[in-house]
Amino acid sequence: MRGAGFLAIWSDVEPDHLTDYRHWLTREHTTERVTTKGFLGVRVFRAARTDIARFFILYELEAPEVLDGPAYLARLNAPTPWSQRTMPRLGNFIRGGGVLAVRAGRGEGSTIAALRIERLPENPRQLADALVALDGIAAVQIGVTDLARTSVPTVEKGMRKDEGIFAGLLIIEALDETALGGALRRATEMAPDLFSGGEPEVYQGMFALDARIADFE
Repeated sequence: MRGAGFLAIWSDVEPDHLTDYRHWLTREHTTERVTTKGFLGVRVFRAARTDIARFFILYELEAPEVLDGPAYLARLNAPTPWSQRTMPRLGNFIRGGGVLAVRAGRGEGSTIAALRIERLPENPRQLADALVALDGIAAVQIGVTDLARTSVPTVEKGMRKDEGIFAGLLIIEALDETALGGALRRATEMAPDLFSGGEPEVYQGMFALDARIADFE
C-alpha cells in the first residue's frame, strides 16, 4: 500500500451469480475504479471457507479525500449497465473508507485476515510492529473509517440493500494460514477487545490490478 487512504468492501454472492460476478469484477468494475483519479490499485480476496462465496475488496487511494471527490462520485452516480445488474445481487454488503493510520512490514501476503473493528487498539503502532515481527507475517495495516466521506448518498448506494459500515479496519497479511493463525492468537492476547465479534475469517488472494497497468492494451 503506497497511498494514505483505503476503501474496503465485503459482500456475498449467490452461486447462480458467481461466474457473472467474477467476470464483472475482473473485466470491468475494478478497471473502472482504478482508472479513476486518486485510485492506485485494488486487491480482491475470497473467503477460505467453502460454504459461502464471500469476497473482500481493498482499494488503495492516494488520500481519503478521493472518497467524496468529483471523479469518484461521478463514477458512483453513473453505474454501467453491468453494475446496475450486479449491485442489487450483492448480499451482506459492507463498505467503508478512510485513512490508513498505521502500516508495518513490506510487501503483500496471500493469506489475510480483514477485521472490522469498533475502535482503534490502545497503541496501534505497537500492535502492528509486534505482529509484523512474527514468522510468516508480511504486513499489518490499521485504518480509520471516515464516516462522512463514506456515507455520501449516490446512485450506486441506492441500488444496494442494508449497506453496512464499520469504524476501523485491521488487516494482517501472512504467507500462509499457519502464520496467520499465530498472528491472530498474538493479536488476541495484546488487544482482546478487538475480537469480540467472534473468530476472524481467513481470506485468500484472488486478483489484483495496479492503476499503472490498468489502461495497458
